[in-house]
Amino acid sequence: MENDSFTFNIDPTPTLPTRQCRLLARLLGWALSYGNYIVALLVWWQSDWFIAIGTLLLGFIVFGIIRSKLRNDSIPPAQRETPYNDYAIATWYLSRNHCFIF
Repeated sequence: MENDSFTFNIDPTPTLPTRQCRLLARLLGWALSYGNYIVALLVWWQSDWFIAIGTLLLGFIVFGIIRSKLRNDSIPPAQRETPYNDYAIATWYLSRNHCFIF
């Protein structure tokens, strides 16, 4: 009887090659984390607090959809159940779609 053991290999989060790509990943990760609050504060400053609360609640949905789209487009299918923070999602996305190593 042959022992068929399957080893699950998890790819590490890629490192970005240039300083510009790393800065872009930090900005994208920061925007995914705190962009909702910035938008709600801007709406509150320009309008009413009631509309700002509605914008905040709608922003949670919109930024969650954006985060899941970036996650599903860039992280390998075998690793999608692994929890990643916003910076790691931005790093995966930029390494797969924009910052290529030549």
